[in-house]
Amino acid sequence: MNRINRSLQRLMFGVLWLVALDLAVAADKVLAAKPNIVFIMADDLGWADVAFHGGHAPTPNLDRLACEGLELTQHYVAPVCSPTRTGLMTGRCWSRFGVTNPQNERALPWDTVTLPRALKSVGYDTCLTGKWHLGSLPEQGPNHFGFDHSYGSLAGGVSPWNHRYKQGPFTLTWHRNEKLIEELGHVTDLIADESVKWIESRVDAPFFLYVPFTAVHLPIKEPDEWLRRVPDSIQGDVPRHYAACVMHLDAAVGRIITALEKKGCRENTLLVFTSDNGGSTVENNDLKYPDDNCPNGKLTGNNHPWRGEKGSLYEGGTRVPTIVSWPSRAKPGKVHSPVQITDWMPTLCTLAGVRFDRDLKWDGTSIAPLLTDHADLPTRPLYAVAPGWRSRSLRLGDWKLIVHEDKNARKVELFNLALDPAESMNQAEQLPDRVRQLLDELDKAATRDRDAVAGK
Repeated sequence: MNRINRSLQRLMFGVLWLVALDLAVAADKVLAAKPNIVFIMADDLGWADVAFHGGHAPTPNLDRLACEGLELTQHYVAPVCSPTRTGLMTGRCWSRFGVTNPQNERALPWDTVTLPRALKSVGYDTCLTGKWHLGSLPEQGPNHFGFDHSYGSLAGGVSPWNHRYKQGPFTLTWHRNEKLIEELGHVTDLIADESVKWIESRVDAPFFLYVPFTAVHLPIKEPDEWLRRVPDSIQGDVPRHYAACVMHLDAAVGRIITALEKKGCRENTLLVFTSDNGGSTVENNDLKYPDDNCPNGKLTGNNHPWRGEKGSLYEGGTRVPTIVSWPSRAKPGKVHSPVQITDWMPTLCTLAGVRFDRDLKWDGTSIAPLLTDHADLPTRPLYAVAPGWRSRSLRLGDWKLIVHEDKNARKVELFNLALDPAESMNQAEQLPDRVRQLLDELDKAATRDRDAVAGK
């Protein structure tokens, strides 16, 4: 009997050892595999538009991502859309390309090493579904800058049902692979539909899916099914449509996550959710857009507790809700190190194993150790330029300098964000040495403005 027991013990030990070995091999394969990348960007979504930051509209899918994933609590972008997209695509500050406003002109030189081009060089399939706004003519679209497949608006945000951009030469902008098309449906659903179909079509290659939604950019008009779900506590025509738009966006993110799960690739997919700038409170039914019967009234973008909104270099214009979810690698929790949209190209290229034969002059840096281990980042300057070059900012550690300039005056503001995150106390006069230090750093960064302008 003892011999039988010993034999059974040896057998069980052998089975357990083999199981452990299989698990270790599987884990090694996950760690060695190039991650799939899904980068979701909302449009004009404010800091407190999401429920996990106190927003009034329920966002269960984003709340779950924030709870189970990694929140970057100090993630900075440009104050408006095209500049942020330039920073993401290049790893460089938008001002290097002369891009400070939303623009329809081609933003990047033809030979720019963009993020999708870099990922394609190591075997990635690449796709954009949503808003491009880095060149609004078909011949300047995403397929010319590294995307295998593209769909959505070549220009900026569009009316939700007719999919038209502002009246003028770029009004007709809805496309698939740079061929203008007409489709029926709400813009949020169409972008999500295309994303899901593309995920379902994947075979073996790792993939990069960039999903720049147009929600919650004006003009908004939501389907009745979403308006009926808005909490009764939210009153008013535009406020209810705005809340429905946020909820609709949240559900679209959930659909993308579900598609990844059904495809069996969720564990090794690095998913990022962010916004291109802070929330807006301008008139919803902008008459520059062809009429889509959208409700009249001010948008209710909520950037609380930050100062400012879209277009501003204050925190409300540039500090946006950002979540990273990578079940197999990213450590859940919250990290408070300041990071910027320009960091994503160095980060994703590092994780994908991209190597370059020349210096791409990135302003960003890889934040991979922050994602996987919550490692502290070295203190470094974060430079930003506002629309029309009317102001510049530089953050270094806890200190933030903003320099406003017009034809007749120059105003300097200095804030300690650790003590005054609402930017309510300008300490420039009290701390002239600190101002000089940050001005030197800002002027150094500004010397590289326009050094990569398209056409040079």
